[in-house]
Amino acid sequence: MSVNPVPVWAANTRLPGLLHGLTDNAVRADSVLPGWSRGHVLAHIAGVGKALARQVDYALEDRKIDVYDGGRPARDAGIAANAGNPAADLVEAAVAASGAFDRALAKIGPDDWERSVVYRDGTLVGVVQAYWREIEIHSTDLRLGYTPATWSPEFSDHLLTFTAARAPEGVRVVLRADDGGTWTWGSGEEVEVRGARNDLAAWAAGRTPVGSLTGDLPELKPYP
Repeated sequence: MSVNPVPVWAANTRLPGLLHGLTDNAVRADSVLPGWSRGHVLAHIAGVGKALARQVDYALEDRKIDVYDGGRPARDAGIAANAGNPAADLVEAAVAASGAFDRALAKIGPDDWERSVVYRDGTLVGVVQAYWREIEIHSTDLRLGYTPATWSPEFSDHLLTFTAARAPEGVRVVLRADDGGTWTWGSGEEVEVRGARNDLAAWAAGRTPVGSLTGDLPELKPYP
């Protein structure tokens, strides 16, 4: 299995334009995420970009390294410490990290995708998909005009597959997109949720859909 790198490069190419002109006041404003400013989101984009880029770099050398030195506590501390930085510094760090991931991605050859990594005890396929999710979802969290409605069908399809683990115990969740796509999560008593493909993906990822969904929306497990 491999991953098409083009959508990842496209997301990284979009990022500088999305962040252009951000002021210090703008990065202090709230993001979509409760308790997080735009500065928190940008600090996270920078941190996770560097962390996943080094997963790639180490795997290509047949080595492994933790996603974050110090684990989740260090990751959270880094976000908190950097969220209040000047806008120019936050933007520079986020764009630099996206560039670092671009360069790492460009090194992956056809025979490298199944190389082992520490991230989710998986392979480089999972690392690249994870970065794709991080950059696409958090770009919408910034509240800068890029919304889930803008996601490509390919990305929404990926999210709707990846988030199947959110199905509650004993519930079979059937997601039906207006364009005919169907995804089924879990098993048990059936509930159906209907709406636009991107709105279903946004809900599945714990974000507010741009449009409306219909049906009996169950309470989902935490985002995987």
